[in-house]
Amino acid sequence: MPSLTPRNLKRAIEHRDAGVLAGFYADDALLRIIDKDHPPSAPMELHGRAEIARFYDDVCGRAMTHKIESAVGDRDHLAFSETCAYEDGMRVFCTAMLTLQDGQIAEQTTVQAWDA
Repeated sequence: MPSLTPRNLKRAIEHRDAGVLAGFYADDALLRIIDKDHPPSAPMELHGRAEIARFYDDVCGRAMTHKIESAVGDRDHLAFSETCAYEDGMRVFCTAMLTLQDGQIAEQTTVQAWDA
């Protein structure tokens, strides 16, 4: 399993590698997603690596592309922006802030906007 670095995260996202992505999360990690269906007052929350892995299995199984536009980070945090496109032309833009602990993602908040 590769270690969590901006480069390895970019590679896993862009290659839709759900297994590697899930492996970056701590056993008790929290992934919070805010979008049109899940507003800030009631975000979707995925608890633990197993639940997060099921989410990535679904997302990475879709016929779409993912591209990391930019990423910055330090020992305790990583942030990135991502563009996605479905085969039918639908586009999605995401930003994410990750809190790292012991080299793994402990908490992540993602905000995504979809084409109407």
